[in-house]
Order: sequence, then structure tokens, then C-alpha cells
Amino acid sequence: MDATASGTPTIQYHNIPDQPITTIVATPVPTYERRQRHCFGTSSTPGEFPLAANPSIVLHVLTACNLDPQDLAKQPANFAPDFDLCISELAALDMCQKRAIFKPMTTEQRQELKQKCGGSWKLVLRFLLAGEACFRREKSQAIAGPGHSIAVTSKGTAYSFGSNSSGQLGHGTTEEEWRPKPIRLPIFDHSLETIVSLQGIRIIHAAAGAGRTMLISDAGKVYHFGKDSFGENEYGVQGSKLVSTPQLVESLKDIFVVQAAIGNFFTAVLSREGRVYTISWGSDDKLGHQTEPNDVEPHPVLGALEHVPVVQIAAGYCYLLALACQPNGMSVYSVGCGLGGKLGHGSRTDEKQPRLIEQFQLLNLQPKVVAAGAWHAAVVGQDGRVCTWGWGRYGCLGHGNEECESAPKVVEALSNVKAVHVATGDYTTFVVSEEGDVYSFGCGESASLGHNSAADGQGNRHANVLAPELVSSLKQVNERVVQISLTNSIYWNAHTFALTESGKLYAFGAGDKGQLGIELVANQTERGNPELVDIDLR
Repeated sequence: MDATASGTPTIQYHNIPDQPITTIVATPVPTYERRQRHCFGTSSTPGEFPLAANPSIVLHVLTACNLDPQDLAKQPANFAPDFDLCISELAALDMCQKRAIFKPMTTEQRQELKQKCGGSWKLVLRFLLAGEACFRREKSQAIAGPGHSIAVTSKGTAYSFGSNSSGQLGHGTTEEEWRPKPIRLPIFDHSLETIVSLQGIRIIHAAAGAGRTMLISDAGKVYHFGKDSFGENEYGVQGSKLVSTPQLVESLKDIFVVQAAIGNFFTAVLSREGRVYTISWGSDDKLGHQTEPNDVEPHPVLGALEHVPVVQIAAGYCYLLALACQPNGMSVYSVGCGLGGKLGHGSRTDEKQPRLIEQFQLLNLQPKVVAAGAWHAAVVGQDGRVCTWGWGRYGCLGHGNEECESAPKVVEALSNVKAVHVATGDYTTFVVSEEGDVYSFGCGESASLGHNSAADGQGNRHANVLAPELVSSLKQVNERVVQISLTNSIYWNAHTFALTESGKLYAFGAGDKGQLGIELVANQTERGNPELVDIDLR
């Protein structure tokens, strides 16, 4: 066959001396030592080479053929997965082993997680990735707490600034600090019975409540400082003891924690296996268990969540939301006080046990991220739709009015926006689009919405907004926003953080306690426009 006609490029020969064909064939070929492979057979009967023997070979074949193992890992299995034979299962397990919280797990713990997720490594991978996406685990993050703020770099260094009356900044004092300052003071680790330094501990998540702070390390340890309490009213009698330097939470030392959420009366934590625990405020069986108000022991939230892996938790003033990852998709459960319809079940009654919010099935919406404000809640779906429900005061639900909604309702004003992130506070809501644009609505107190009605920026920036509006002041910074955090407390004036893709942090709203990380001039208590904070969170 003519090589040119067949489409095969013609081989060009240059300066090759003529020699007999036999000479070429007779040229000795170097031999290579054959490696012993895990082939199960006998000397006379060929064996089989199980794909599980070397996952890297499978991944090499997949990538060499322009196939993405992540795409294969996401495909649903229509049969009981076999680790030795299923390529997509093998690829999923290999990707799981690259996740930080999966690496230190024992074989037994991995198998337990696999069964809890539905018996498939693909479902385990989806569980791990969903958790990382929900609350920026192991990525830079900023938390706008009640009067004080926490910022965590992508390398795991934690900074704090703002109000410090209870030692909630963790610097060993009770003095306010407007400059972001790293938390590096020694801490006493009771499990090791020695002094260790937080400087050598990588922080992957932080939570801030009224007068208290919690930090979570990549080893699943929880450190707290500020009021020595896990559940109280802001002006309650608990938490009279102040802790101004980070201390290990002894009651959580046997739980590998990946997230914490602080409500007004309780604290909730999420384990790497997807189990939810709550501390305090269980005396009236409001969170699925009964405890004394000053109980510091974690109690698992059972009921409908007992065997369901949870990837994210969100705490409101008096209720808790849990985003669960199940074989048939993502779902949201709620428990606690139902006033205003904030539990999302079509009523305003309390729920003493976790209950599935069924409205998302009717809306054909797969929840992706959940947020719990003081009195209202929000969810972003996989398709980018945004749902809100609960108290509608000041227009915080974004439906153009101030009416309450007792079940999730799609925000129609955002129908042309594909959302990826949502944040809620005290009657305030922020939505971040796929392009990095930011929309806000609700209570405009303290200029925390970021809107200025006048061209010169001196308009009524405290006006309430009943429907989503583009935060044009953030558009002007020419940075793609990836996270919004705002104050979620009824006792403090709100402030807001906008974190960009490049690790820059912008702040606006109330700053009278230094919580913006920006020095204010005399008689100034807030900033209406986003201002760059002098901190690099990369």
C-alpha cells in the first residue's frame, strides 16, 4: 500500500548506509528484566491482573485516552460495585485518597464511611468534594462575627481583630485590635499534657459567635477562646469565665471535627464521617436530645440523621440546618425553633428531631450550599437557583415584599443569575454568581449591604432592599468574589467581608470595634464602600 495515499506521513531517510536485511535483523536487542506482577495463576495457567493492584495504571490509561477519571467517578453505578473489577470505582478511590481528611483514616474507618455513603467509592468522593465546596475547607476564608472577625489563610494561619471584651481574639488580652493579628500564643494541650504553639498547627476552619471563637485544625482538633460556654444568650449568665488564649476542647478530642457552627443558644460540630453533634440547649429536647444548659459534652443528633452523612451544617439564632449527601442526591434537614417558618416545612411549629425539607423535591432542586441567618434561611441549588424562606422582614428573602415564607421559595429576581454561594445574617442575604458578581438584599442598617443610591456614594446607604440588587461597589474592585461573610447576630451592628479569588479581602459595614480590619477616623463608625484589608489570605 502506498503510504502517502493511506494518509500516513512519508518517512524520510538521510545518510543511512545500505546493508543486508539479515544484518539489521541480527542486531542484538537489549533485554530488560521483567518485573514480578500480581497475576493470580499457575505456571501453566495464565492468571488475571486485577485492576486494584495498581490504580496508577488505570488512571494512566484513562488520561491517555483523553478520559477524565473525575467524570467516570461521578457516573452512577447500576450494580453492586466490585473494587477489583470496576474501573470507575477504582478511579474514585484513588481520588478519595488525595483528599486531606481521607488520608489519615484507617482501612476500617474508610470502609465504614463507604457503607454510610451508600456502598460506593464514587459516593464517598461526592461526599468529600461536596464538603470541601460548601465551606471552603482548607482554603482561605473570612468570618464576620458579632463584633469581631477571623481570617484564615490557605496555608492555615489564623488572624483575628475587632472586639475583645471576652478574650475572643485569642491574643492573651481583652484589648480591642483593629489590625489583623496572627494567633500565635502558646496553648495547653491536655491530651499531650504539654504546651504547644498554635503557630505549628494548620487551621482549616473557623467559627465566631457572640464573645467566642472556635478554630479547627487539619487534625480534626477544636480550639476555643473567649466566653467559656457553648450555648448562651448574649446577655445570659453563662460564660462568666473568660479564656483569652486558645484551648483544646477536651470533650471533642475523640471526634475528628471538620466544621463548627455557633448559634445563640448552642454550638454544633460536624465530624469527618458526616455525623452532627450539638452542645448545650438541649434541656427542652429542642435538638433531639436532653441535656443541662451548661453541659459541655457533645451529643449526636440522631433521628432521621442517624445514618445519613452530612456535608455542611448552618446554625441560626435558635435552629440548625444540615445538608446531607445521600445516594439519591443532596437534601436538607432542619431542627429547632420553627417561628416564622424558618424550618421550611410549611408550618411554624418547632421540630425536636431533624426533619427532611421536602419542598426541594417538589421544586426539582438539588441543594448545593445552605445558609442559616438569624431568622431566615437560604439554599443554592446545583442548577444555580436560589431559594429562601423564614421571616421576610426588611425584604431579606428577596421576593419583593416583607412576607414570611414557611417553605423554600425560588427567588425569581435571580432567574438569570447562576449562583454558587449564599450567605445570610440578621435579616440580610448575599448571593455570589458563577462570574463572581455579588447581589444583596434585606436590612440596610450599618451600610452592610454595600449599596449607595447616589452617584457620589453619599446617598442613603442604610435603605432596606426588598429584591436582589447588584453590589456595584464590589464590581468596581475588578476582582472575582468567591466568598461573602456577614454578621449573623441580632445584638451587633453588621459588617460584611468579600473574599476574592486572588486572596484579597474587602470589608464594609460597622467598624466601631475594629472588626473591619481598617482604622477609622474620629467619630467614624462604619464604611459604606468596600475597602481593602491589609492582609494576604493566599
